[in-house]
Amino acid sequence: MTVIGWDIGGANLKLAQLEGERIAKVAQIPCSIKQDRSKFDDALGQALTLVPKASLHAVTMTGELSDVFANRNEGVAYLVALMQAASAGQELLIYGGRAGFLSAEDARLRVQDVASANWHASAALVTAHAGEALLVDIGTTTTDLIPVAANEVAANGYSDGERLTEGELIYAGVVRTPVMAIAREVPFRGRMQGVAAERFATMADVYRLTGELTEDKDPYPTPDQRGKSRGESAARLARMLGRDEAEGADGDWMAVAHYFAACQLGQIEAAATSLIAREGLSAGAPIVGAGCGRFIAKRLAAQRGRAYLDFVELIEVDDAAGDLAASCAPAVAVALLADRHASTPQGRGGGKTRS
Repeated sequence: MTVIGWDIGGANLKLAQLEGERIAKVAQIPCSIKQDRSKFDDALGQALTLVPKASLHAVTMTGELSDVFANRNEGVAYLVALMQAASAGQELLIYGGRAGFLSAEDARLRVQDVASANWHASAALVTAHAGEALLVDIGTTTTDLIPVAANEVAANGYSDGERLTEGELIYAGVVRTPVMAIAREVPFRGRMQGVAAERFATMADVYRLTGELTEDKDPYPTPDQRGKSRGESAARLARMLGRDEAEGADGDWMAVAHYFAACQLGQIEAAATSLIAREGLSAGAPIVGAGCGRFIAKRLAAQRGRAYLDFVELIEVDDAAGDLAASCAPAVAVALLADRHASTPQGRGGGKTRS
């Protein structure tokens, strides 16, 4: 049976093709920047050319939060209808997290379960492989920190608002996040100085300079619409300090980049430390890394003295698709969970969620 797992986000549309028990193909398509809901139609149109006719389509989403929609109800309804049209004549399941898989009709009635439930799919898959762990999924825009304890998804929050309150969601990632959201002061030539409250540079500029952001993880235009060379990234960071690139040497801008990177790691480590303590995770509980920024999760594991487990180690996947599969964990997870659901009449969509 061919299953296509979809993760429809406001910035990216991600898909994973499951053949039997193996992930055969993974793709990520950026949604256009235009302020119109048709950006989802455009991305989906591109995606459909990449996959065969499927027996089952399984969908999770965060795109309902896009400001092209007035509210989440409107967003969920639009995206569900979009997938109904795309999967006409094929089975369609919408992931409702704690509610399991839902029909399109039920999904419209259970917006609070469906909205932004993609993190739950990834965590539910982890519960099948680890009795306890901390899943750290660092993407282009956000970071999810989800404890797994006693083979259950041990999150206290569910909605984005609740998860932000609980420290289980950090609204910062490794590509689209403005650097001013990470630090308001940075050291420059021996002195701390303020950072402009402007989107002159993003964390993509930081990780281009550190060499950790590969080209395939960096599909978005830069803030100034210029190029993505090291020099152009340094120039954008310099502007954040009210300076021109010529006012510093290469080493100065590299130091600025490493400082921003350290601050982001510090934010994630503080949240991880709190969650590990809250759940009483043992020293043997690994950190499971997912997302295009999982190089930070690996560094976090080393700093905390914990084993690191890459998401790709939890699944069967063709070698060529392995790296992207870990970057698109929710799409992969929802495909695998839907396949499991389809094979068990009473299936509920994945690991248990602690109530």
